[in-house]
Amino acid sequence: MAMLWRMNQALPHDQNDPPAGTAPAPLPDFTHVRDWIFDLDNTLYRADNGIFAQIDANMTRYVANLLGMERDAARAVQKQLYRDHGTTLAGLIAVYGIDPEPYLAFVHDIDLAGLHPDPDLHRALARLPGRRFVFTNGCRNHARRILERLGLNDMFEQVWDIRTIGFVPKPEPAAYGHAVKAGNIAPAKAAMFDDIARNLVVPHDLGMTTVWLDCQSDWSRQGPEFPVASAAHIDHETRELVSFLDTIGI
Repeated sequence: MAMLWRMNQALPHDQNDPPAGTAPAPLPDFTHVRDWIFDLDNTLYRADNGIFAQIDANMTRYVANLLGMERDAARAVQKQLYRDHGTTLAGLIAVYGIDPEPYLAFVHDIDLAGLHPDPDLHRALARLPGRRFVFTNGCRNHARRILERLGLNDMFEQVWDIRTIGFVPKPEPAAYGHAVKAGNIAPAKAAMFDDIARNLVVPHDLGMTTVWLDCQSDWSRQGPEFPVASAAHIDHETRELVSFLDTIGI
């Protein structure tokens, strides 16, 4: 399992007023950033709202139907595919040669009634200078539905999905190469936000500023064992996206 940690300094939204006579802590410096790259699931919405739980259940259901298995056996296969290949879909393509499109339609056929507009996130995103992107291992149609429900469909220049990256998912280096090319990104002037720490290893190595959204979800702790994320790969850490965006220097 990828290494997880607590950064030594307080998170920006947890900072207390400094003692009298003490200079306030400097704001996280994002003045160099002109391209803002956000993961979708469990990043632009709360991980505890049940959205990704539905997707996860549908992935197990798909494997069960494909292989004629009971749920528990199918779930074990699904999670092994995830660990070995980065996503369940990548594993199903590699091992079983499936057509990805029916899979993507099936697993993202979920109820979004519990997802509501987020005007605070809209405001926080709108103040960011430059361009904003969504970079997901999921489906652009799913991303469109999510962004519409959140009231964020006008916030992003492009959505990069699993098709954009040739069905080779994060954290594989090739995925980021496809994304950088798609957006004509200069990594030194980009910031990437993701709820899965290992997905920030390659962006950090490319020169991006990295932000780990530690949403405390089980899903962020599953998946491949490599690359292993360490504190050196995470420039900033938060548990709440809006308050973090509100406190950065831009």
